[in-house]
Amino acid sequence: MNLHNNEAGRMTVFSEMRQECKCHGMSGSCTVRTCWMRLPTFRAVGDVLKDRFDGASRVIYGNKGSNRASRVELHHLEPENPAHKPPSPHDLVYFEKSPNFCTYSGKTGTAGTAGRFCNSSSPGLDGCELLCCGRGYRTRTQRVTERCNCTFHWCCHVSCLNCTNTQVLHECL
Repeated sequence: MNLHNNEAGRMTVFSEMRQECKCHGMSGSCTVRTCWMRLPTFRAVGDVLKDRFDGASRVIYGNKGSNRASRVELHHLEPENPAHKPPSPHDLVYFEKSPNFCTYSGKTGTAGTAGRFCNSSSPGLDGCELLCCGRGYRTRTQRVTERCNCTFHWCCHVSCLNCTNTQVLHECL
């Protein structure tokens, strides 16, 4: 599986490479052109791999026969569900399901998300819908006193005011 996913990652980097060229010559003429392949940005590769990660297939080892002639491909990755197509060299695959990070598990060492603070207006990973695993969240307000409007006085003294703000906190149930 790791060999398969490593090769899929290398193929992703290779497929995202782009040719760049530079012209050389008098007054911008292109008498000599030098071209090279440029690696993609880390973000570009990460975005493609994230899409492939989201569509990864669960696989099992299949053994294609037991005679010596078939041992060329000793371990063959087959989809866990026979109705699914076999993974292509570009697909990411996995053997075991990820642990449920939503609930506490001493076995896997996950703390769960109950009691975590979330952002109610975010559709991203910090958003309450995703972070709270659909269980909902409670909203409360809290008054916080912080130092603010600090000024430095020569030499070696800082004076600040105390500012009190009201914060709205969202906490996963």
